[in-house]
Amino acid sequence: MRLSNQFSSSAKWLKHTVSAVCWGAGLFIAQVASATTVQFQTPLGDFEVNLFDKATPKTVENFLAYVNANAYMNTIIHRSVSGFVVQGGGFKYAGELPLVAITQNAKVTNEPVYSNVRGTIAMAKLGTDANSATNQWFFNLVDNSGNLDKQNGGFTVFGQVTGNGMAIVDAMAALNRFNMGSPFDSIPLRNYTAADNTNKVPVTGDHFMLIQNIVVLNADPDTAANLNPTKNTLINEPDKKDGGGGMGLISLLMLGLLALARKSLLNRK
Repeated sequence: MRLSNQFSSSAKWLKHTVSAVCWGAGLFIAQVASATTVQFQTPLGDFEVNLFDKATPKTVENFLAYVNANAYMNTIIHRSVSGFVVQGGGFKYAGELPLVAITQNAKVTNEPVYSNVRGTIAMAKLGTDANSATNQWFFNLVDNSGNLDKQNGGFTVFGQVTGNGMAIVDAMAALNRFNMGSPFDSIPLRNYTAADNTNKVPVTGDHFMLIQNIVVLNADPDTAANLNPTKNTLINEPDKKDGGGGMGLISLLMLGLLALARKSLLNRK
């Protein structure tokens, strides 16, 4: 009986231990595979972004593939348009110029569920292809819904800046912008003046608006439950030109009917 009890106790201990190990392994895998909250680390301060992995799963999975590969480490904000967006994710500072383009993964299917309002992060893409997003993203500085929610199939909003994070994003947008040649014709630089530009002072890592890294903070897929992101209600509205096209089609049909009637009358003669 004593041996039996010892065996039983050992079996229970082994069972609980295996369960704990499996649970821990599952948690580790979840942290790698399905993060919901990430932290952007910058010289101006760190801020958090809550990802919408349930509403935009393909886009979040795509974004996290770059995050988990540390592809965004020491990337830069390469485009800043006042009252519009700041954009990054495409280029890295590797200690010297020229900047290095980040290797792109496969294109991701567009998921225009939420609206491009202030404080959201969305995927950048080619102007001729709604499903062309890869590694570049942008933060909406203002409500861009009227401009971006229908343009090119809508721009996929896949997360929202939380806490006081927009103060840091706004600080990025407030930096002086310079033209360093396409595609860096509106690049923000820190501690760099117009006089420095005129005097051709070399631009270094101390001047770029770096994204030092993006890291996973919370892998719980339900961390967005308390958020109330604005839905994209414009994406399904018919374009005005479509309405005009519809009227044009009706007019063509009417002309066709008149032509048939005329032909019938001519045949009678």
